[in-house]
Amino acid sequence: MKVIILIVIALLVIAVPGYFFISATHTGIEVTPVVKVIGFDTPLHVHLTNKHGVRSVNVAVEQDGKSYPAVQKESKALDYNFETGKQAQPALHDGKARIVVTAVSNDILHRTDSIAEDVDVMTAPPHIVADSVQHYINQGGSEMATFTPSGAWTEAGVKVGKDYTFRSFPLPNHPGQFFSLFAYSWQLPTDTPIYVYAGNPSGAMAKTTFWYKIFPKKFRASTITLESMNIDRIVNQIDTQNKIPGDLVQRFVYINSVMRIANNKTLADLRLQTEPKFLWTGAFLPMVDSTVESRFADDRTYTWKGKKVDQQTHLGFDLAKLAHSPVPASNDGKVIWAQDLGIYGNCIVIDHGYGLQSVYGHLSEFLVKKGDLVKKGQTIAKTGSTGLAGGDHLHFTMLIDGVQINPVEWWDPHWVKDRILSKMSENLSSSPEPEAAPKRVAKHKRRR
Repeated sequence: MKVIILIVIALLVIAVPGYFFISATHTGIEVTPVVKVIGFDTPLHVHLTNKHGVRSVNVAVEQDGKSYPAVQKESKALDYNFETGKQAQPALHDGKARIVVTAVSNDILHRTDSIAEDVDVMTAPPHIVADSVQHYINQGGSEMATFTPSGAWTEAGVKVGKDYTFRSFPLPNHPGQFFSLFAYSWQLPTDTPIYVYAGNPSGAMAKTTFWYKIFPKKFRASTITLESMNIDRIVNQIDTQNKIPGDLVQRFVYINSVMRIANNKTLADLRLQTEPKFLWTGAFLPMVDSTVESRFADDRTYTWKGKKVDQQTHLGFDLAKLAHSPVPASNDGKVIWAQDLGIYGNCIVIDHGYGLQSVYGHLSEFLVKKGDLVKKGQTIAKTGSTGLAGGDHLHFTMLIDGVQINPVEWWDPHWVKDRILSKMSENLSSSPEPEAAPKRVAKHKRRR
């Protein structure tokens, strides 16, 4: 019996350490979010993964063969917050460095794991100087600002209020200068601040304002009775699989509201496909000799049997001629969208460079495809009544960096010359100017 007991004890002596040896694990180390630039005071969050926990974790910034420990701010469980940057490690200077994170596991082996991430130390502040030009800006319209960023900056542009940021690009033929086309969205209060900025990933930012004046605009309001629209045709043309729940009116409201938001986001996201160069020349071309049935930022209340069921803002022009009329490209550019887009039906989007794009909706026929280069006035499609359209017409609008704007300004050769061309040396005015603007608003409107 004693022999058996001794054998069991011996096995336990061997098995228990063996178990802990086998179950010992490495520590997973992750810096979230990823830090690529360290500034004056840059927080660093480290997340560790180990089922046994950790005994210790250390962070150091290494530069020029020297290691500078980070100051731990707080810690809990497997998450740690450190302070890095010039304030925590005063010996750091601008240039290349790397962050090293080392963790020791809380098991029998005390395994040590580490990761190293390359970073840039960027402690010099950014600076920016705005142009001295007077900027007259229409509510719902657009403008162009030029500026000169300097110092330690990686990003610059224009900010309008807290929600709208517009990218910058090098100003052609002006070394060191940059420009931004920017929009003043139709729904912004006229006291919304505008400024140019320069910043870097460390969080440092310089900003300054420039001279501008906002002109408020009164946008039209109208009521649309759904009984007057063929909503059965409209809804079933868009929701072909009958996937939207509810009765006909509920399905229409869903399309008019929820789908509208999704479709407008798709349009906004196309800004990421813009070319960093001018593709257009001269003023933009409207669909000449057309009748304006709706204007930009018309506020529409939708009713059913006398009761309000929805309210939306129409961000474009509805232009009508004869059914299936030719649709001209408003200017030179590249087709970046040519397919169905929900409420817009068959839709084409043309990129004109530097974040400027034009949109053509409700088309009955495509005559171009994605990737095609088109010229101003070239027929790209035929008007139609696809999508959320009550009759045959063209829905036309323009965007700057994803924000929809009133295209009237871009149809005006004088506005284009004064607000855009005069600020740069590019020859962008060689194409023929528009022959005729759209006619006055018709008494009987085909509304979308």
